[in-house]
Amino acid sequence: MKRLRTISTRRLLIFVGVIALLGVSAGIAQGALSDSNPTPAAKPLNQAVVDALNAPKVDGLTASVTFTNNLIPAGSLPEGSTSPLLSGAKGRLWVTNDGRFRVELQSDAGDAQIVSDGKQVTVFDANSNTVYRFDAPQGKDKGGADQADQHKPVTLEQVDKAINQISQHWSLSGANPTSTAGAPTYTVRISPKDDGGLLGAAELAWDANNGIPLRAAVYADNQSSPVLELQADDVSFNPVSASDVDVAPPSGARVVDMSSRQPQGGMDHQGGKPDQVQGVDAVQSKLDFKLVAPDALAGLPRQEVRLMQHENSAGALTTYGKGLGGVVVLQQKAGNGQDKQGSGGGGGNRERDLRLPQVNINGATGTELATALGTVVTFERNGISYTVAGSVPPQAAEQAARQLQ
Repeated sequence: MKRLRTISTRRLLIFVGVIALLGVSAGIAQGALSDSNPTPAAKPLNQAVVDALNAPKVDGLTASVTFTNNLIPAGSLPEGSTSPLLSGAKGRLWVTNDGRFRVELQSDAGDAQIVSDGKQVTVFDANSNTVYRFDAPQGKDKGGADQADQHKPVTLEQVDKAINQISQHWSLSGANPTSTAGAPTYTVRISPKDDGGLLGAAELAWDANNGIPLRAAVYADNQSSPVLELQADDVSFNPVSASDVDVAPPSGARVVDMSSRQPQGGMDHQGGKPDQVQGVDAVQSKLDFKLVAPDALAGLPRQEVRLMQHENSAGALTTYGKGLGGVVVLQQKAGNGQDKQGSGGGGGNRERDLRLPQVNINGATGTELATALGTVVTFERNGISYTVAGSVPPQAAEQAARQLQ
């Protein structure tokens, strides 16, 4: 029988981040809809997308936002003491005309800032005085004549080709006429055709006049309400100054860097970029502990083994299976993880522990975070810390953890 064990807010934020990534890109929630709000004329999906992509560029965007997070099981969060990233909050959004943005979420437990310069996303959680860094999604790097093509209008043929490719693995709805924040919008729903893990569907709505996304939603399998929501209201399309989005976190905050700017290995022989150390033997040669990477885990074949390195510590990330129903395993020396990272000592708000179920992994005591979109199991054995995560039910994650022998 599972008992309860406490886990720090900072580690839980890492776990939720993993699950959110496994659950597909993000969540802005379905906004309030009513018959009295304006809706656009009906259009085929391909034409609605073409019009959105070719819409005139806006000068900037500001809005009020409400973020709701229903991932964490009820009773796990101490009332009034948890980050708004975990419990949800209201706040503001600023977006510049070149795509940089800042989201500020406010709560009694401390604010949170999400800032992007277009290349990297920085998340600062005041409750734990911690900064998280991730890579921002990037398009293909094109140069020469292709650079000019990026400014040409998108054609119906290009959109049809993209829709056909997506439809091979995903089911797409039409462009449903809706209304969001008092503006006419089109909403499309996408759901996996094959193994989507615990993901049920995602929705995206964009302004019918300028193509700007105003809401999106992530739904768990067999659930009618979104599990992650971010709703925009009081939207204004006006210029946004650089000072509104160029906000740096406190210099004394702890830093958890999960971006590609970390050194991964040596330098390559062409572009001077860090090598990606991959493969069981290559990764094992960089570790000072024995790598556990069986050929299969919970019935899923091993796909990739990659070196994960931060400052002077190295770990390994192994993936099993394909698609959203896969499992990832992170291994590192115990004590070399998030709790050791950071540039400042002290100076932060004291964290409140969260109560998570305790599980037995072949005699080792671990914790389990089970959400509507996935499960994360962590445990330590022989001085090594293991994290098993996937958009899978708790039984599958536990089975995978127990097979790490």
